[in-house]
Amino acid sequence: MQKRSRTKPGDLNQLAARIVADATGESSQQEPAEAKSEKDPAAVALGRRGGLKGGPARRDALSAEQRKESAAKAARARWGLPKENE
Repeated sequence: MQKRSRTKPGDLNQLAARIVADATGESSQQEPAEAKSEKDPAAVALGRRGGLKGGPARRDALSAEQRKESAAKAARARWGLPKENE
């Protein structure tokens, strides 16, 4: 999968700087701040474990109708669709 650019699509100054850096062989990419910091492996494992439990637990707790409403709301938010009139 192709990574997204770190610049906003409308930021022409950053785009120009990146083009010049690519053309001259210079590296203009900076390391993200979060990549520099070390994460606590225990905290990462704990968060992962909770994440693995959360989805199935939510699925089991919701009725079919509630899951359908939640999915429809997510699709409207994702695609910018207007709310349906009930």
